[in-house]
Amino acid sequence: MLKFFKKDLFGFGVVIGLVIPAVIFFLLYFVNSLIGNPPVPFEIYIKNNTYQLVCIVLNVLPFRYYMINLKLDKTGRGILISTFAYAVVYVIFNYFLK
Repeated sequence: MLKFFKKDLFGFGVVIGLVIPAVIFFLLYFVNSLIGNPPVPFEIYIKNNTYQLVCIVLNVLPFRYYMINLKLDKTGRGILISTFAYAVVYVIFNYFLK
């Protein structure tokens, strides 16, 4: 199973870079919905923009793992391209289309 993740393919990096932020976003959203509405003094409100930005930034972790630890440059480049794509989509939807 671990050998499956040690491929040096650009497309594999793009898939990893697109899937990991989406999974993290839904996990964060699900955990926040489970917490529900806390009492008023402890109310913490997290906007969807914050979730999206956290997911984009956390995409640096697999990028670093593939580039530094495993030395798989093509996979790392794929992750980087998908991170840039997410960042561009984030900026377009949150600043230009509001």
